[in-house]
Amino acid sequence: MLLATLSGNSHPIGATVEPDGVNFCVFSKNATSIELLLFDQPNDPKPVITIPLDPDKNRTFYYWHIFVKGIGEGQVYAYRAYGPFEPEKGHRFDSSKVLLDPYAKSIVGYTTYNRKAAIEPGDNCAKALRSVVVDTSNYDWEGDHPLRIPYSQSVIYELHVGGFTRHPNSGIAPEKRGTYAGLIEKIPYLKNLGITAVELLPIHYFDPEDARPGLCNYWGYSTIGFFAPHRGYTADKSGVGAVNEFRDMVKALHRAGIEVILDVVFNHTAEGNDQGPTLCFRGLDNEAYYILEPDMIHYANYSGCGNTFRGNHPIGGSLILDSLRYWVSEMHVDGFRFDLASVLARDSRGFPIETHSINMNHIIWAIESDPVLAGTKLIAEAWDAAGLYSVGQFVEYADWFSEWNGPYRDDIRCFVKSDAGMIPNLAARILGSPDIYHRQDTDINRSINFFTCHDGFTLNDLVSYNDKHNEANGENNQDGANHNFSWNCGIEGPTDDPEIEALRLQQIKNFFTILFMSQGTPMIQMGDEIRRTQLGNNNGYCQDNELSWFDWSRVDQEFDLWCFVRRLIQFTENLELFQQERLLEVTCASHNPHLSWHGVKLGKPDWSKDSRSLAFSLHHPEAGEHLHVILNAYWEPLSFELPILGKHEKWSRIVDTALPLSEAVCELDSATDVKEKTYLVTGRSTVVLMVKPLI
Repeated sequence: MLLATLSGNSHPIGATVEPDGVNFCVFSKNATSIELLLFDQPNDPKPVITIPLDPDKNRTFYYWHIFVKGIGEGQVYAYRAYGPFEPEKGHRFDSSKVLLDPYAKSIVGYTTYNRKAAIEPGDNCAKALRSVVVDTSNYDWEGDHPLRIPYSQSVIYELHVGGFTRHPNSGIAPEKRGTYAGLIEKIPYLKNLGITAVELLPIHYFDPEDARPGLCNYWGYSTIGFFAPHRGYTADKSGVGAVNEFRDMVKALHRAGIEVILDVVFNHTAEGNDQGPTLCFRGLDNEAYYILEPDMIHYANYSGCGNTFRGNHPIGGSLILDSLRYWVSEMHVDGFRFDLASVLARDSRGFPIETHSINMNHIIWAIESDPVLAGTKLIAEAWDAAGLYSVGQFVEYADWFSEWNGPYRDDIRCFVKSDAGMIPNLAARILGSPDIYHRQDTDINRSINFFTCHDGFTLNDLVSYNDKHNEANGENNQDGANHNFSWNCGIEGPTDDPEIEALRLQQIKNFFTILFMSQGTPMIQMGDEIRRTQLGNNNGYCQDNELSWFDWSRVDQEFDLWCFVRRLIQFTENLELFQQERLLEVTCASHNPHLSWHGVKLGKPDWSKDSRSLAFSLHHPEAGEHLHVILNAYWEPLSFELPILGKHEKWSRIVDTALPLSEAVCELDSATDVKEKTYLVTGRSTVVLMVKPLI
């Protein structure tokens, strides 16, 4: 097979389709030579043609490039890179390994791929992943555009694309289960629940074999392709099928008014530590893409996953920006959640960047100041695995980033299970965490409030287990967090005891009610609304089975709870009080939206260590909204004084979590009037009252 070639261009990087062929470009500062491999079929054991790149004709500075005539979209390709194998100098070139294009927009070869072959000595061509040429210009978006839903009007649902529809009882055709196409069929479920944004666990192409033997990397935090949708989530098995099916999903979600946020993993890759596989970056230019230890042999491991991507190096940083721009401009996503984002707050050698330098030229500043990314949601998981805890810093020193509010999760958990000394922290979390986010000129909804996420117990397990039960992960229950702030309500695990079950359900209602009564952006985890359980496993990263999947039979079993959550969302989304972008005034009276604290006595909150209850009034004078919320984590009933109203007003009960689910939440029009001056609040329960005008 003969193909005409030209020297090609150094820009754009990656594989670019042009009218009469494809331009290929890849970065490598230290390679001595590069070969481009072209394959007829995704799983061919050998390339049909190998094209050497001439260092004199096909190299500009550190960029290797070639233009190949007569090929186009769908062409399967890969690289080999030649150069020194000198780990002590940071170089790990191995020409026996077939390498992915770091900018590949589609990846194939997954059915024959073998991670072990990429680790062991010898040629792995027959078992290597390959890249696919994609022409992004030929997709019909049908007028689709970003939704730009404000945080103040957002309800985020953290969702695993595979696990959402992979269960046999999902009602999805077998070939579509666990796919982007399968998710499309479940959009009505999300819409009816009141979700405005799905936050997808990693869909960048990842290595499912990056796990202990016999298990798989289910969550997907093992990226090897930052531009390619994961092929395991596509029903369309063609070379560019994953790209098109992902875009179909985004377009369908947008039509339903639901944004798409991607959980992106720019802190490490699937290549692991110095004993890991050579798949892409390591084989092209190890030193450019990874932070190395001073001995240059070992990898700095701020991610806890074996290596650390060098995001503040010009090459690594450019790749991150190019990836984000691609997903926004070509794939129409609405935002990103940055896994272990504090890694990006380390310089190119791994040292923490001074917080006052946040507006200088590094990757965090570059991301939030990029015009293509302007208006997208940028959410930081503001910590890393090496002790850099930056909660508050991304909001304090950046102008657009928001944060997962980890203290919100922990403090609400501790309050609900009746820990002592939590009332001051509880008040701060409800108000939007002004003790963490100090800026007065920023949107309080940049605090992403949550009580569970993929990493940890499900909500059902949070109220059902005191301890983690991760034996199925094969690590002798040593993995996963040890401090979960959970309480089993009396018995570890499943029980038929009606009193314990009733208490667990009441606690679940408390969590949801507190979440939606708090200032900030609420996020809930997939399946918490139907009591999805992982049987006490708080680290299901390797459990691609029914333990982790969404069990659709529970939608009917827990329909009343589902309705409770939906009604809470509907209630709050229609109130101006929960769409504020500035901190509420803390006062008893004001013409502006405000909050006032109370205890069992009006105006007398108990901030002491032994206190386990708090009440607060929310008032938006202009909108005519007035709520009174009572939180009682004490195990006995307490009688709370109610604010005095005008003669043409009365309190009506919107929520009482001690009531049966069918009565626990209602709309104002059908709410029960409260005629007394006090309200007896059951132990471990939450009450929400709202003023109703007298007719």
